[in-house]
Amino acid sequence: MQTDNQDKIAIVTGGASGIGFAIAERFVQNKIRTVIIGRDKKKLNSAKEKLGELCEPFPCDLSDLISIPKLVDEIVNRFGTIDILVNNAGINLKKDFTEVTDEEFQQIMLTNVSAVFSLSREVVKKMLSKGHGCIINISSMASQYGLPKVIAYTASKAAIEGMTKAMAVELSPMGIRINCIAPGFIATDMSSKALNGDTERMQKVLSRTPMGKLGQPSEVADAALFLASDAAKYITGAVLPVDGGNSIGF
Repeated sequence: MQTDNQDKIAIVTGGASGIGFAIAERFVQNKIRTVIIGRDKKKLNSAKEKLGELCEPFPCDLSDLISIPKLVDEIVNRFGTIDILVNNAGINLKKDFTEVTDEEFQQIMLTNVSAVFSLSREVVKKMLSKGHGCIINISSMASQYGLPKVIAYTASKAAIEGMTKAMAVELSPMGIRINCIAPGFIATDMSSKALNGDTERMQKVLSRTPMGKLGQPSEVADAALFLASDAAKYITGAVLPVDGGNSIGF
């Protein structure tokens, strides 16, 4: 696998922390040069120090949609190609349904859906000229069933899964595979904000997860590496739960 990956270029959005960092780490461990994108330059540079010479930080606020075509052009001009795109960056909001404002809802949809569409569109334009590529969208088990107090996040992740299937049908005939990972409750800063101090919610999470524990970011990264590899060359349009069985638990 390492020989096959020697000249591959990947983009991981939100790659400076959490699941995105774990995916970037797994990619560079397997000799994939990985561009990490995020808003926080300090976090990006810290991730670069940990990940080494195969990691390339590119600061960008992806919610500024107008900046995305230039960003993609800069990446291609520098590295010559884009083989893999992982749309991981996302934001959450835990708030009672009736308290969520229109502006808050739209901000989450902008970051979690519109930015994913815009970045994917610009990357696909580059992939089409080569006739191959791989895009991995990061969804959530929140799209599989209803969760209270995360209406905007849930709506955004349901949209991501629908986009994954539509993109796969349209783009797979042209050599571009599109798949999706739906993580369950993974031990990250984002899940900590949702679960810490809410013992009832945490107990509910663990009681309906057959494996009885939170997942690790590295376990999502393993799934991403598989979907990006030739081992998954006949897989497209799939939504892969990495959730310890949470989505089928009772």
